Amino acid sequence: MLALRLTRGAHPAVQLRRLLVAAASAGTGFLLLCTLGYALGHPGATGAALLRLAWCVAPLAATVYFAVAVARTDPGTKPRPGLSAIGLGPLRLMAVSATTTALSCTLGSMLALLFFLHLRGDLTGMPFDGAAAESLGAGQPLPLPGALTLLAIVPAAASVAVALALRPRETVPAPSRPAGTYGRFGRQIVRPTHGRAAEPAEPAASAGPSGSAGPNGGPPPARAGASVPAAATGSTARGAGSAVSTVEDPVEQSGPQTETHVAVSAVIPAGSAAHAAENAPRHSARHAAAPDGADDPAASDAALPDIPLPDDALTAAPSDLPWGITLLAAGLAVETYTSRTAPTPPDLTFSGASPGVLAGWALAAVGLALAGPGLTHLCGRLLQSARPGALRLLAGRILMAEADRIGRPLGVVCAVLAAAYAMALLHAPDGLSLGPLTTLGVLLVTGCTVGTLLTAAVEARQARADTTAALLRLGAPATMLRSAAALRAGALLALFGPLTLTVAELAALPLAR
Repeated sequence: MLALRLTRGAHPAVQLRRLLVAAASAGTGFLLLCTLGYALGHPGATGAALLRLAWCVAPLAATVYFAVAVARTDPGTKPRPGLSAIGLGPLRLMAVSATTTALSCTLGSMLALLFFLHLRGDLTGMPFDGAAAESLGAGQPLPLPGALTLLAIVPAAASVAVALALRPRETVPAPSRPAGTYGRFGRQIVRPTHGRAAEPAEPAASAGPSGSAGPNGGPPPARAGASVPAAATGSTARGAGSAVSTVEDPVEQSGPQTETHVAVSAVIPAGSAAHAAENAPRHSARHAAAPDGADDPAASDAALPDIPLPDDALTAAPSDLPWGITLLAAGLAVETYTSRTAPTPPDLTFSGASPGVLAGWALAAVGLALAGPGLTHLCGRLLQSARPGALRLLAGRILMAEADRIGRPLGVVCAVLAAAYAMALLHAPDGLSLGPLTTLGVLLVTGCTVGTLLTAAVEARQARADTTAALLRLGAPATMLRSAAALRAGALLALFGPLTLTVAELAALPLAR
């Protein structure tokens, strides 16, 4: 009941995406039923029926992939503060999202069954009744359990995939930062002990009656929260054998400026010119208020090594690029070997595909999907090369940060467009005589993958909404943000466009004999 209420009260854009999921489910279910009709009309062609069923795996995978992307961007099922108190925790919201996806896919499957029955001539009342009776096995009774089993594949697979994608994950606590001091520009300095243990501090009673001098006439001990000059503290710490210096910068005030700095640091790399320009006023004001000698190089023990902390974890390069290239090469090799050893030239259509060609294209598609994040990250890094300005720096940094989110759908779209282009090259002399079912499958897979890419772009835009707002508060013009978006799109097109054409030519070459 809660899933139905959330479905009815959702935003029109969310409703449109769910209707698209239902349409994709209807197309996939109709292809599965057409495979059943072919098996009924040709009882002796078991191998051809199994090949048609295997060909339907691509539309099924594209539909499930699109359903997962739509469920991830559904704002009605995202965890919010206070929902756990009324029983709507992450696990319950995951179940609601899976149920909503199952309802949308079930609606599409029922539409596919009605359309299939009208084409067979089992139902009347439509202009196209019995239009494909011969190819759908109208002379044989339709096994209802088998038809319902095929129609239940899409809702079951989509709901399980959504549940696995949105399952609650335990947050791993961040590693503790090593103890140390903060030197110039906020850089943390960790001083090794070299086997020396810290000696306990002298009791306060040894300061004498007045409490103004130390036990041996030295400087008085520092009060809690008081600032101590760096030279005195450093000498005292070395004399006591301390492992970590006690010089600290004044604590910064938390507020909108701190939140803005944290948000902008996600897209501006540390150590760059823009980062230094953005941090210069803040660090200048902080060190102006520091005590004299806090930044004295003589008091910072330059002989001891500095251990900088990692600050580029959000933009680390994906590690799946070599595996993706390997799978892509293996898929093309399998396709080439199959096409050379087959007695007849195989193709990629619904009625003439061979198992080797399908396996090769599956490996190539998985390889491009794995290589997509790495290629997107590389594209962002290339944008920041050769003394970048603010525009190229922002565009490249966003591409690097969103490589995992949009790189995989980009790789899948590249594989699908390469397959469609290869089919067009193979059937160009015949005037693209692919057949109605092949055309439906190609349109379905292409539409689902492109829709997944657009949905991932929407999700990425929602994820960086705080960063965009922070940049606008800092005074960044809106035209610069639009220019950065256009630059990202152009860079991705310049990289993935030639890659798509190259893969398509290599895939069509062994088949065009």
